[in-house]
Amino acid sequence: MGFKNWKFWLGVLISLVCLAIVLPGVQFNQAWDALRTANYWWILPGIAAYFVAVWARTWRWHYLLRPLKPIPLRALFPVVAIGYMGNNVYPARAGEFIRAFVLRRREGVSVSASLATILVERIFDGLVMLLFVFFTLPQLDVLPDWMRWVAILGTLAFVGALAVFLALAAAPRRFAAVYTWLIGRFAPARFRAPLTGFLDRFTEGLSSLRSGRDILMVFVTSIFLWLMETVKYWFVMHAFNFRASFFALMLMNGIVNLMITLPSPPGYIGTFETGIKVLEAFNIDQSLATSYTIVLHVALWLPITLVGAWYFAREGLQWSDFGEAKRVAADQPVCRPGRRPTTDVESER
Repeated sequence: MGFKNWKFWLGVLISLVCLAIVLPGVQFNQAWDALRTANYWWILPGIAAYFVAVWARTWRWHYLLRPLKPIPLRALFPVVAIGYMGNNVYPARAGEFIRAFVLRRREGVSVSASLATILVERIFDGLVMLLFVFFTLPQLDVLPDWMRWVAILGTLAFVGALAVFLALAAAPRRFAAVYTWLIGRFAPARFRAPLTGFLDRFTEGLSSLRSGRDILMVFVTSIFLWLMETVKYWFVMHAFNFRASFFALMLMNGIVNLMITLPSPPGYIGTFETGIKVLEAFNIDQSLATSYTIVLHVALWLPITLVGAWYFAREGLQWSDFGEAKRVAADQPVCRPGRRPTTDVESER
């Protein structure tokens, strides 16, 4: 991934479009005054609330990984921090690959199975964001039409993805028979084994979706962690001279995090700033909303990035490992649903 990657430039384009939507009309001298006079001590409890949410994310991933391998929370937290750091500084959410790659190095869990659990996380995150949006939307008639379309299209995407994943988890052998036939029929011979192995391990990573209790636990945990992130929005708001309801901040959180699922440059510049329009809809001054959103963005981005970078360096990782993570996802040993996993050592024999 780099400057020649079309996804990077698509992200830049989307970022510029978002900034063109939210920035016209901002009085930058007023925004600077709000930044200069803000009480930044309020950011500290906000950061504490955010790391409670990160710990909840770690517990959720621990819960999703249990069918593959029980891993202590203290061992998973650095991996989660590294992954979020990668998402913040690299385009196209490449941190998800490095998170799965580090977990394989540490615990021997296949990258493709880990990626399946990470996709399950993302689906539940999206569903909770939509819950926040639709819970608050009836109270507000002046939200821009494009934000409503984001909610509608997001609903179709996330509910559809969850339905597909639930179907795959419920009938792994049937799914394996279908993709094995399709790969054997249409894929070139040299790609058949890697594709089959990837899908075998990916299906194994969906094991947690076979239990209604597990689905409920993941959903409840997702609600908790996103409420804690909204608490951070609330704390940071107190640094500025305005007040919005917690429900307004829930809506902002929902819209912002639906928007950052779109391609964007590192750090979600532009897509995150769409939250300004949400605050404007609640009659918050645009310049003040801009100052708040900038500070909130930095307060969300910087602490976890620094923590993740520290763990990244401690692991002895390099940026080239992002590409290695993708390669490993395709080359790992095969583990068909219902069969004993083949270990890395066995695959080399």
